[in-house]
Amino acid sequence: MPDSPDSSKPAAITAGLRPELFQDEISKLLSRRVLIIALAVLVMGGLAFRLTGIGSEGLSDDELNKLVAVNDYRAHGLTGANGEHPFLMKALLGISLVASEHWNQTSLVASHPQLNVPVEVSLRVPGAIFGALTCILLFLFAAELFGSEVGLIAAALWAFDPLVMGFNRIAKEDTFFIFFFLLACLFWIRSQRVAEGESPDKAQKFYWLTAAAIGAMLASKLIGMMIAIPISYNYVFQKIPRTRWVIGKARFIKFFIIVGVVFVIISPTILLPETWKSMADFTTSRSIGHDSYEFMGRLYPHKFTDWLLGTPWYFYFLQLGTKLPLLSLAAFVIGIPLLLRKKIGDGRYFLYMWLVLWGLAFVFVGGKFARYVTTVMPAVFITAALAIQFLARICARYGARLSPSQSVKIAAHALIPMAILLLTVWTAVRAAPHYRLYYNTFAGGQLFFPQDDFYDAYMQQTMAEIARRAPPNARVASELQNVCEYYAGRTNRRDLRCLEFSDRHDLYQLESGDFVIDARGRTYFSNQSTLMRLRAASKPAFNISVGQVPAADVYILDQTSLQALSAK
Repeated sequence: MPDSPDSSKPAAITAGLRPELFQDEISKLLSRRVLIIALAVLVMGGLAFRLTGIGSEGLSDDELNKLVAVNDYRAHGLTGANGEHPFLMKALLGISLVASEHWNQTSLVASHPQLNVPVEVSLRVPGAIFGALTCILLFLFAAELFGSEVGLIAAALWAFDPLVMGFNRIAKEDTFFIFFFLLACLFWIRSQRVAEGESPDKAQKFYWLTAAAIGAMLASKLIGMMIAIPISYNYVFQKIPRTRWVIGKARFIKFFIIVGVVFVIISPTILLPETWKSMADFTTSRSIGHDSYEFMGRLYPHKFTDWLLGTPWYFYFLQLGTKLPLLSLAAFVIGIPLLLRKKIGDGRYFLYMWLVLWGLAFVFVGGKFARYVTTVMPAVFITAALAIQFLARICARYGARLSPSQSVKIAAHALIPMAILLLTVWTAVRAAPHYRLYYNTFAGGQLFFPQDDFYDAYMQQTMAEIARRAPPNARVASELQNVCEYYAGRTNRRDLRCLEFSDRHDLYQLESGDFVIDARGRTYFSNQSTLMRLRAASKPAFNISVGQVPAADVYILDQTSLQALSAK
C-alpha cells in the first residue's frame, strides 16, 4: 500500500516530469484503515455480485472442454488435453472440483441437498474469486502511479462493472491473466519507486518478483505481447541520466530466465509433445470448429490471420461504447484527453503504452472475442478514475465558493465519484445474474455480440426441456454437440443422439420427431442457408430465454422441415 496514504501525490517517483497535484480533504480522509475497510467492502461486494446466480447458466463449449481436460488429468495424470491453453487455470479448476466433490459428500449436504455445489459453480468460482481480488491489485497499481484516490475509484469501477463481472464468472483464462499481469505491473512500478527512493540494489527483488508474476501470467494465457507494456514504459526513461532504475541487459537476461522457469513450473504440460500438437492445431486454425462470428447481425470471417477482412476493427470500441454504464463511459472519454496533461504525472505514460499496444495487438486481427477486452479494462478504469477525480475537484472548488465549510467541500468532492459508483452498482443489480447481456441505452435494445453475450448459457435449460419431450433414441442437432451430449447425460437421457448441425452427413440422419436447436450467436457461414430454409419452412416447437432475452428456438422436425434441411 502506498507509504503516504494521506497524500494525493503518486507514490511512484520517476526521473521525468513531476506531477503538480494539490492536497485536498478527501485524500486526507483516506487513511490506511479507511482504505483497508473500503477495499474489503469492494472485494466482498464484488465477489457477492460475481457469485449471484453463478450456476444459473449452462456450461459453454469452452467451459466443458476445461472440465474434460481436468477429468483427463485426474484419470491419467498430466496430459495434452486442451493443450492449446496453459495449465494454471485448469489446475485451479481441478482443485475447486475436488473440493466441491468432498463438500457434496458431507453429511451436512446429505441432510440439506440445497447446499450441493453443482459442476457449473465449481468451475466458475475460481474466476469469480480472482476477479474480485483483482480490485486490490488494481488499487495498489493505480495508487502507485496516481495516488490513493484514483486507485480506490478505479477499484470500485472494476468491482461492480457488469462487463467485467460477466467475464469473471466464466471458466476462461482472461480473468487469471489480468490478475497476474496487474501483479507484475505492481512489482515493476514498485521497483522503480524503491530504486529512486532508496537504492537500485534494493529494487532487484522486485525485478525478480515481476518476472515470476509474468511467468504465472503466461501460465494462465499465452499472450506474450502484454510483456511489452511494462517494458516499454521502462524504456521511456532509460536515457535520462538521473534515472536510477535502469535494469540493464545482464539483469534482463536473468529476468527472462526467471519468466521461463516459473512458466514451466506452473504449466508443466508445456513439456508434453501432445501439447505442442494442440498448440499447432490451434494457431493454424485446424482445431477451430466454426468459420465465422456474428457481429451486429452480420457474419464475418474469424481467423486471426483474416486481419481487416475479419471482424471489423471497431469491434472493441463498440463494445465499450454499448456495454459500459453511461457515466463510466463518459468518464473514460473525458479521461483520454486528460492523459495529455503534465499535471497527471509520469504514470500516464504507462497508460499510453497499455492502451496503444493493446489496440495494435487486438484491434486489427481478424479473430476477436468480446472477452478479450478484459485485459484492457484496468487501463480503461484508471483513465476514467482520473477524469472522475478531475471533475470532483472542480465540483469541490464550486462548493468552496458557496460555503467555506470543510464538510461542504468534502461533500461536493465526493458527489461525482459517489454518483458514478451508485449508478454502476444499480446497473449491476439490474443486470444480475446475466451480466453479459447488459447493454446501455446506446445499443438501442440490440445484441451486437450474441455468441459472447449468451456464451451457450441456454443449453442446460434447452436440453432439460428436450429430454422431457423427446421419445427414446431421438436425435438432437445443434452446433454444440459435446455440450448437448453432456446435458443429455445430466438429465439421464443418454439414449439421445446428439449430432453436429453443420455436418451434412449428420443432417441426413435426422428423421421426423427429431430436434434442431437454433441458438442465437451460433449461426455460421456453414449453416446459415440451412437455418434460413428451416426458419422459413417451420415454426419452433418452443423457445428458451436467458433471463428475459430470447436465446434459442427448438424445432421438432416433420416432413416439411426435413425437406427444407435436405434441400441444396
